[in-house]
Amino acid sequence: MAQRCEICGKGPMTGSNISHAHNVTKRRWLPNLQRVRAMVDGRPKYIRVCTRCLRSGKVVKAPRI
Repeated sequence: MAQRCEICGKGPMTGSNISHAHNVTKRRWLPNLQRVRAMVDGRPKYIRVCTRCLRSGKVVKAPRI
């Protein structure tokens, strides 16, 4: 499954681990994604959303029944 926010499109970033001896290996920073039941086109649906979109109010959570 893709590590990508369905609202803003935020995805993994790449970079390097660098040791004290300057050994360089690849690494990834993954976004903090949460599975949320949200309103999409007027219907509740489970989507994967980053926590920044949740905090900023870009996602409308579906009411519990």
